Amino acid sequence: MNYLFPLLAILIWAGNTVVTKMSAGAIFPAEIGFYRWLLAGLLFTPFLLPKVWRNRAAIRPHLGKVFVLGVLGMAIYQSLAYFAAGITSATNMGIILSLMPLMSLALSIAWLGQRLSYGALLGALVSFIGVLEVVSAGQPATLLHQGLNGGDLLMLVATLAYALYSFLLKKWQLRLPPLQLLYLQVLVAILVLLPLFVLSPKTGLNSQNLGLVLYACVLASMVAPLLWMQAVHRLGPSRTTLFFNLLPVVTAVIAAAVLDEQLASYHLVGGLLTLVGVLLAERWTTPVRR
Repeated sequence: MNYLFPLLAILIWAGNTVVTKMSAGAIFPAEIGFYRWLLAGLLFTPFLLPKVWRNRAAIRPHLGKVFVLGVLGMAIYQSLAYFAAGITSATNMGIILSLMPLMSLALSIAWLGQRLSYGALLGALVSFIGVLEVVSAGQPATLLHQGLNGGDLLMLVATLAYALYSFLLKKWQLRLPPLQLLYLQVLVAILVLLPLFVLSPKTGLNSQNLGLVLYACVLASMVAPLLWMQAVHRLGPSRTTLFFNLLPVVTAVIAAAVLDEQLASYHLVGGLLTLVGVLLAERWTTPVRR
């Protein structure tokens, strides 16, 4: 029963990658990014604002760090993903996003003094080859002449932003109730994305895009984080993080079913290599230097 919590969270987030792809052309990226967090903030406020106000003395010293987390994890990561969706496939997005745990591990080794392991070294190499296979459509040599697809590049930057977000969460270990911390980050995202929303062209909410906004807001921004928090509480962070490795596979299956995206051999090879690389980094922890 406990395993249902991370599985449902991954299923929702994989579906959100497909929803992000579906939003391309249905609503402008700056619009859905802003509406998503605005609606989440409105729904959270009646329940969490009184608690945040009562806890303001404990929150005040951490406001600067909360702002950085909100910018990285809520504003930059998801906004770049919405812009990337117009240029690349949901399958590519899911495979690139699976690099996040490896990027977070690399940051921990560089800045937290975590020991470098053989698994991290080999896993980084294998995952890098896997992502090259995907973003080059099975022809890595073409990258030397054509460079990266703009959408894949945006998704790489978005994934790095989320990895940095995850790393800082671990580094700072803010002693705040998880739901209050999530709510504060949502408020930061609303403030940061407001100028971009004001300046961008508008499609407006309509029958074609309202469902996409509601999915991104209610399921991906509210329900999935709650499920993930429960998973961490019941299974522990290490075992829960392993479920993140299912994201590219589930995303590819949903994208094939919903968007009719064709799974090419380079998707399978690249996705498998990326997954193997991440698993190597997480499971083979023998340090390079004792």
